[in-house]
Amino acid sequence: MARLAIVLGVLALVSCACGFLLTRLLVVRIPVKLSGSGAAGLNPLEAIYLETYLGLRAAELQQPAAPNAAEMVFEVAPGSSAGVIAGDLVRLGLVGDATLFKNYVRYAGLDDELEAGKFKLSAAMTIPEIAQALTEALSPDVTVQVVEGRRLEEIADLIDATPGLAFTGADFRALVGPGAAQPPQFDFLASTPAGASLEGFLFPDTYRLAPDAAAVDLRDRMLANFGALVTPQMRADAAKTGFTLYEIVTLASIVEREAALPDERPLIAGVYLNRLANDMKLDADPTVQYGMGQAGNWWPQITYEDYTGAVSPYNTYLNPGLPPGPIANPGLASIEAVIYPAESEYLYFRACDGSGEHRFSRTFAEHEAACD
Repeated sequence: MARLAIVLGVLALVSCACGFLLTRLLVVRIPVKLSGSGAAGLNPLEAIYLETYLGLRAAELQQPAAPNAAEMVFEVAPGSSAGVIAGDLVRLGLVGDATLFKNYVRYAGLDDELEAGKFKLSAAMTIPEIAQALTEALSPDVTVQVVEGRRLEEIADLIDATPGLAFTGADFRALVGPGAAQPPQFDFLASTPAGASLEGFLFPDTYRLAPDAAAVDLRDRMLANFGALVTPQMRADAAKTGFTLYEIVTLASIVEREAALPDERPLIAGVYLNRLANDMKLDADPTVQYGMGQAGNWWPQITYEDYTGAVSPYNTYLNPGLPPGPIANPGLASIEAVIYPAESEYLYFRACDGSGEHRFSRTFAEHEAACD
């Protein structure tokens, strides 16, 4: 009897082994690149279960949720589990089955390698492709901070000094410099002369760009910002002044470069408008600097001799009226100052003590004596 029991036991073990081998042979094995903590790190029963489950669903693993889908940015919050990520993927239509995704990343040893951050994914990707992509987050957005009163060449220099961007300052200058195309979606550019640059409309602000953003992305963000902040009502009010929006922005760029104190902007704008109304030249120092500027020194110090010696169409000591176009990119306050100037009889202003504060005068005699 004992021998019979041993024989039966051996037969039972052989039967189980054969059954197990037959089951494994019948399973379509799932091709998966395992990390060091993958299936080798699972307990044997879990490894067998997951391999069997994934093998039976191998075709689904290789079938994208939507073969012709476009890319989108998918964001994983810090601390998100594989289950939370799977649910978000299903909600956005990137995968069709959350359990299949979770079991795949568990078996592949990727559940602990899924990163927080932003990812470019598509429903045209398979689950293994999406899982692998989620282990390598995109580089963080790149910040470009453009302050008020900078000319487009300075913005180009800033671009070159900002690591992580996919385009250069030269790319940006080629896109927005003289002869720049005027994108039709930005109707406020209608009064910009043919062949002019986009100087003046590159709205100063802080812009966060994807690492693979192109120069056109920054240009369009800046123009869209201008269109949003310089409202239709402001544009309608600007039209009532008798100046085109391009001329308003041109004068605002001079105000931006002249005004050191915010509350002086409407007064300075009013002085320039008074001078124009009286057929007086603007005599604005920043316009002389603009014509003299060059790489490495875009706003040079000027002397009395430069008022007549720096020959340029932008020099408002030599040329009457407004310069040919903006000399910088003004902020909203300077644009508002030109549309809604402070009314006064002032025709002159000058700085005296280095504080940035100006003294305003009605006559040239008062102007000469202002700093006494």
